[in-house]
Amino acid sequence: MDILWLDRRLGRRRSGEDVLQSPAMTPANSSEEPQTSDLGTLLMIGGAEDKAGNRTILRRFVELAGKDAARIAIIATASEIYELVARTYERIFQELGAGDVHVLKLYTREQCVDEATLAHIADASGIFLTGGNQLKLMTILGGTRAATQIRRAYRAGCAVAGTSAGASAVCQHMMAYGLSGITPRKAMMHFAPGLGLINRLLVDQHFGARGRTGRLVTALAHNPFLLGVGLDEDTAIEVGPSRIMTVLGRGSVTVIDGADITYNDIYRLPDNAPLAIHNIRLHLLTHGYQFDITKRQPVVPAKPPLPFEAHTYFEGEGI
Repeated sequence: MDILWLDRRLGRRRSGEDVLQSPAMTPANSSEEPQTSDLGTLLMIGGAEDKAGNRTILRRFVELAGKDAARIAIIATASEIYELVARTYERIFQELGAGDVHVLKLYTREQCVDEATLAHIADASGIFLTGGNQLKLMTILGGTRAATQIRRAYRAGCAVAGTSAGASAVCQHMMAYGLSGITPRKAMMHFAPGLGLINRLLVDQHFGARGRTGRLVTALAHNPFLLGVGLDEDTAIEVGPSRIMTVLGRGSVTVIDGADITYNDIYRLPDNAPLAIHNIRLHLLTHGYQFDITKRQPVVPAKPPLPFEAHTYFEGEGI
């Protein structure tokens, strides 16, 4: 059935900012995504970012939002202790010099249509999604005017950051939940639609600390169009309108690309069986390194970047 015809019959308007395709509706080899300088910047954080030291990643978010002119909206919907989490980030952003910081009360679907809250989202120069449970976040925000307003703000130039659950939720294809482990198995992860701010990345967080390699590979076996991005803790990727991804932070970023897979047996296996996959590609990036999302390849630097806060790493014999 022609989806556009159906939408016209139902009186609906389809646009990049107002309609979010589900993973099933997204063409398996589609590369279409808004390429405009009006887009904001995404900052996706692997969780457990430094909140007491140099706070480099959170400081970068304040810079992206406008420094002392920043108007930051905090959304702590994903957390079970949302008031405490929201107030913690409110204090940090104020200490880092943000001009205006608001905690948005988006804890029920009814609150997601509040006009004053929607106005704060529309006015924000930076939106910050806290950690918690990304499925909880999207069951509350999904399909609401608040979610639509976040997409509109981003497409108008607002910086959007997410940490932990918030990092996964900014993508169109969201890692909803799954199991830890190195070995990819057919049913070890589950998709859900996210906010839809970027359609080519699938982001997982706490990647090294929680052993999430297997489930990210499994996700790409389901749909090799995606680029899987595993973010270590206290590590982030910054993605601007050019779709160049830059790494920031203490750990590493694992990029897994299934575009050149030549064999994949996921469709013929029972749920808990391990997968056989041929010719999958893996890249490891650290602080300062870049990756071209559109070309699906790392950017080779003319001069290797310096390590992140090099003085904090210890030297000595290996064990």
